[in-house]
Amino acid sequence: MAGIDGINSMVNTYWDSIQNNSTSNIEASGSKDYSDATDEELMDVCKEFEAYFLEQMFKAMRNTVPKEEESSSSTYGMFEDNLYQEYAKQAAESGQIGIAQTLFEQMKRNYNLD
Repeated sequence: MAGIDGINSMVNTYWDSIQNNSTSNIEASGSKDYSDATDEELMDVCKEFEAYFLEQMFKAMRNTVPKEEESSSSTYGMFEDNLYQEYAKQAAESGQIGIAQTLFEQMKRNYNLD
């Protein structure tokens, strides 16, 4: 059950960041009604969430590496977060992971857009 709580926490953090416009270009105020959204708009939102999810996963994976194994003289250290963000965007755009597609299909069912 702790895993589900962790995912719920991540989703809440994501929506908070959208509302504060700190990591996202999605317009949101409270819970946005997507019942009039086009398929393209809906898929864009789903891909953006997948990218955010993957970015958080990459950062969590980085935190599992013991500090002594990390290179302290790394030239990309200050750009590391940007690197993870770009990796996540590319992975979401490729569609190979499938989170965005699954969310898209579920949102279409929830909003009766079939």
